[in-house]
Amino acid sequence: MFKLTGYNICGCKGLFTPVWGTFFQLTSLFLNKRTYHSKVQREAKLDVMYKKNKKPLTDEPTVSALKKYKDVESVVKIEEVDGAELVKTFAEEMEEMLGRKMKSVKRLAEAAEDADFYHDYNETMEFDYYNSLVINKVDEDGNALPLGGEFPLEENEHFNKLPVNTQLSNIQVPTNVYNRDPDILNGVYMSEALNEVFIDNFQKDPTLTWQYFGSSTGFFRLYPGIQWIPDDNGVVTFDSRNRNWYIQAATSPKDVVIVVDVSGSMKGLRLTIAKHTINTILDTLGENDFVNIIAYSDYVRYVEPCFKGMLVQADLDNREHFKLLVDELHVKGEGKVKKAMKESFKILNEAAALGQGSLCNQAIMLITDGAMEDFQDVFKDFNWPDRRVRVFTYLIGREMTFADNVKWIACNNKGYYTHVSTLADVQENVMEYLHVLSRPMVINHDHDIIWTEAYMDSVLFNTQAQSLLLMTSVAMPVFSKKKETLSHGILLGVVGTDVALRELMRLAPRYKLGVHGYAYLITNNGYILSHPDLRPLYKEGKKLKPKPNYNSVDLSEVEWEDTEEKLRTAMVKGETGGMSLDVRTSVDKGTRVMFLKNDYSYTVINETPFSLGIVLTRGYGQYIFIGNVSVEEGLHDLLAPDLTIANEWTYCETDIDPAHRKLSQLQAVVGYLTGKEPDLDCDALLLQQTLFDAVVTAPMEAYWTALMLNTSGMDDRVETVFLGTRSGLMRFQRYTGIEKRIAKSFLTSTDKENMFTLDHFPVWYRRAAEYPAGQFLYYMPRQETRGRGHTFTEQTSTHTGTQNTICTVLFPIFSAVFSRFSQKSLSDRLISLQPDIACYVIDNNGFVLISKQRNDVSSHTLTHTDTEKMCFLDFIVFDLIVSELLLLLISATSAHKKKGDILQPCDTEYPSFVYEPSVKETNSIIKCGRCQKMFVVQQIPESNLLLLVVQADCDCSRQFPPINMEPKELSLLDRTAHNASVKCDRMRSQKIRRRPESCHAYHPQVSFSLLELKRLLE
Repeated sequence: MFKLTGYNICGCKGLFTPVWGTFFQLTSLFLNKRTYHSKVQREAKLDVMYKKNKKPLTDEPTVSALKKYKDVESVVKIEEVDGAELVKTFAEEMEEMLGRKMKSVKRLAEAAEDADFYHDYNETMEFDYYNSLVINKVDEDGNALPLGGEFPLEENEHFNKLPVNTQLSNIQVPTNVYNRDPDILNGVYMSEALNEVFIDNFQKDPTLTWQYFGSSTGFFRLYPGIQWIPDDNGVVTFDSRNRNWYIQAATSPKDVVIVVDVSGSMKGLRLTIAKHTINTILDTLGENDFVNIIAYSDYVRYVEPCFKGMLVQADLDNREHFKLLVDELHVKGEGKVKKAMKESFKILNEAAALGQGSLCNQAIMLITDGAMEDFQDVFKDFNWPDRRVRVFTYLIGREMTFADNVKWIACNNKGYYTHVSTLADVQENVMEYLHVLSRPMVINHDHDIIWTEAYMDSVLFNTQAQSLLLMTSVAMPVFSKKKETLSHGILLGVVGTDVALRELMRLAPRYKLGVHGYAYLITNNGYILSHPDLRPLYKEGKKLKPKPNYNSVDLSEVEWEDTEEKLRTAMVKGETGGMSLDVRTSVDKGTRVMFLKNDYSYTVINETPFSLGIVLTRGYGQYIFIGNVSVEEGLHDLLAPDLTIANEWTYCETDIDPAHRKLSQLQAVVGYLTGKEPDLDCDALLLQQTLFDAVVTAPMEAYWTALMLNTSGMDDRVETVFLGTRSGLMRFQRYTGIEKRIAKSFLTSTDKENMFTLDHFPVWYRRAAEYPAGQFLYYMPRQETRGRGHTFTEQTSTHTGTQNTICTVLFPIFSAVFSRFSQKSLSDRLISLQPDIACYVIDNNGFVLISKQRNDVSSHTLTHTDTEKMCFLDFIVFDLIVSELLLLLISATSAHKKKGDILQPCDTEYPSFVYEPSVKETNSIIKCGRCQKMFVVQQIPESNLLLLVVQADCDCSRQFPPINMEPKELSLLDRTAHNASVKCDRMRSQKIRRRPESCHAYHPQVSFSLLELKRLLE
């Protein structure tokens, strides 16, 4: 054994002395106010001010700074954060915001019904309207296209800088719908009355985004009006009747069994049409619905054997899974529909008896080219006389030989019969079943307001920025109130509006939650609406696209430490309460693991199916620092050139008045405080904290400038110095020009990881917050350095004597003073006095920061390309001992999703290490065949670094290959350790959910006789 003593083995050649000295000077302003009065600093300060003012100065600025501190010392305080009260306040504010959207939708529904009531249908109507596809377009002669014409458009900040017309709505009609059909013309003419309501709603609530009316006839009225973008083939496939908000508003929850004929007669085009019909039906289902699919010929089989005899939730994951299986269907044998219908009734009856499924509407969808056998008895035995299960039939192909039989099945079971002879017929014919299911609700005139799960409507705004926003929609059905049609239950359409979830989450501001705190929203089904770890997009080439399962990620997949799902269960049930969990989370894009104690508080948002949760981390999340200074004093320091605030945060609401929408948050704050923008709605507490932070950090500007001018007082390897506070305020000083800077994007608008964003504090802030006060933390940011060397960051968190607050004796609140400097020059100082000895400086996560061999430097840490982007972030942590060399490192595994041949959820794992700080030094010997490798690891004082000294003349590469940092796939569905039964159990699992409060499955007037139904269908 040997021991590291002084420089006997490795010399650092003054490695940290000047650098630490420089940074200690920076932080000492906060750690010890007496340092500020040192002679050197006082002279530097006076020298800077002399050069600015060109006249002698006294020591008054120093006295002024001390007086400034004493002025605020008596008015600062630390308050404990009450999570239960905070989540209640956030929920009330969200309820108020969402309530305004519901009122707007109600006004639209009332206006549409009134307009229809007074409108007389005109079979020969001629009416020109603005078709959003052809507006502002001309033919070869320069004439406006029919249904086009001049339609003024102007870019609008509120609508993501899209060109819109806030004075008019316009109309979109799918390509497969005739845009001059009498039903279309009458509906468009009638709905012109909505224009005034659209504008009035927007004036009453300027935070409204898109408002719309989707007609049951196929057209879509959108406000504000836009230029519609067709797909690459010039086709508009968007049909509002197929959107989730329309379907949920038009019908109640439903259990659906799809029965498809795969006998020999269904070959060729018929099977293609049948598959398209199944997929279209699946698209009409949502997470409140349940489904299964049966294929039949000579025998009955489930397309997914794992789902035998049961219904599964029709979430996005299951729907896409069914589509893959349907695509593999093949035809064979003779069709025996009777057995298939018995099995379908058995599934639905058992689900109802066990209290499973939707417990509302039940339906069977029969897709066939004919029914030849005696099948009538099965309906008498299982469905009559109540006819509780509706049966909808789809006759496939041009052959009509068995049409009467297929029609009989539907008409005698309160369903609907359609003939689908071509692929073009599928969409319109499938949609008919929704109108039948809506009849009880329409006749009762029950205007249920629905909220959708999170979604991105990438079809609606094909190539525009809106498609990348995660949103939810609130919608309401529109009925005919005319007496002559009331008994028929005529659905006119659905009105709705969108709510961007980012705007909703602004009501839970980051500064109130602390450095590691966050807020999240889930639906009644436990799926995530908003969560800082939810990343719904992946990159395909240069385009961002939604992941296949982006809106069916369960809370248990993110808050995976909730192993017993107590948190999920309580929130799904709409309860109010709290709990604590020990969690392991990652920062720096998953490369580093932190261990936290989190307190969860949650409550329901009334009048919605949503529940809100907040997380406060023990320590800094438990307390909030509040200080107060005068507006004049704070405003003076807020205008300093080295100061910025978090532009994604809401200090002042700039989206209400169009005149304010181009203002940055800093401009808005200054305008409000100076009285130039008195109408702005600003967060008083956040402004108070920001002004206080600006005042107490103001001396740093002069001090940093003094160091820049005094070349002997600043290490020439420092690139940037910077600090941040809980209020989102940042100060930073560049010491090198952009052409010489190694990390060019650091602290720029593209460097989201290191900036204050709506989702998180900067990574350097989060890491420093969990590090002991007064010690220095070094790390190498994941930056593109373009071969110019490496930089790493030195930072220190500054605290008061109160253990659970981030503050200093003199200048409370902010977490750290930080800097970046070049690694290359530092490695020159790391020398070995013996040729058979190698020296490394590694950080507390095992990455090499300094080495004589540049290739050893872990600038790449972990490689993350499509691996992280393709799937949702999740973590699995195991306690492992890797080798004797890493005895002091606890191995952890972070799991991520990975791209496969077909995009689907999967997990990957890679090792990550956390240093055990109680181990100050260790040494050992590793046996490597014919030789032994000795090593010593010693903690570098007051830092997160370790000096590693190893014997270099013993090769252990065969016995101990390098640790592979590439993510390793561990698919839950394909993992070899998980056999087929485990896979099936996971897919069949039915998690606790809260069913929608209303159900409209029956009305006595919806009991047409066979003769009446035949007449209607003909």
